[in-house]
Amino acid sequence: MTGNEAATRRERMVSEQLAARGIRDARVLDAMRKVPRERFVDESMRERAYEDAPLPIGFGQTISQPYMVARMCELAELSGDEAVLEVGGGSGYQAAVLSELARQVYVIELRPELGRLCQQRLEMLGKRNVEVGVFDGTYGWRERAPFDVIVVAAGAPDIPPLLVDQLADGGRLIIPIGPRQGQRLAIVTRQGTEFVTEWATPCSFVDLVGRYGWGGEGPARA
Repeated sequence: MTGNEAATRRERMVSEQLAARGIRDARVLDAMRKVPRERFVDESMRERAYEDAPLPIGFGQTISQPYMVARMCELAELSGDEAVLEVGGGSGYQAAVLSELARQVYVIELRPELGRLCQQRLEMLGKRNVEVGVFDGTYGWRERAPFDVIVVAAGAPDIPPLLVDQLADGGRLIIPIGPRQGQRLAIVTRQGTEFVTEWATPCSFVDLVGRYGWGGEGPARA
């Protein structure tokens, strides 16, 4: 795929998969237009990079469907001056999109192999406002907290308590909640010591693995 072909497919993705399906935030649409999704999949998958679907990235993980990336970013309501935590960095694609929308992005990936790839791809694109950590993201990243927004790119059975605890006052957590067969995006807003939960788009994500997800072993950082 040439650069011109990728740009044409990216523009079609924005118009047909995002704007046509209700994504209205102009900053989100512009960020999705800028980030080359083909750079975040294996070379063998690049011809499929702009399909309206998640794609495998190895280790039982996927790069999220473009619509879901845009929808979560839109629900985050980013203005450009926020500190954002992404849990489940995977390929690094959503982190790259978030880096266009926020002041600073912190990314946690549980799997060291994916963490290294995520870091390499973000560095290759010159994303200097992103920091990657490799450990159990269900603990959050207390050393970098508080966060104005936390985005979780994997489905959980319940809302991880340490994540909402690391929200700044007025901060928002966007996370898929529900059974493995299908979830719904939850938007949890911190209001002082209270937390208000709203529900949005139905979705289907891979499992959030970790102490406060679906279980599993991994290095923890509380």
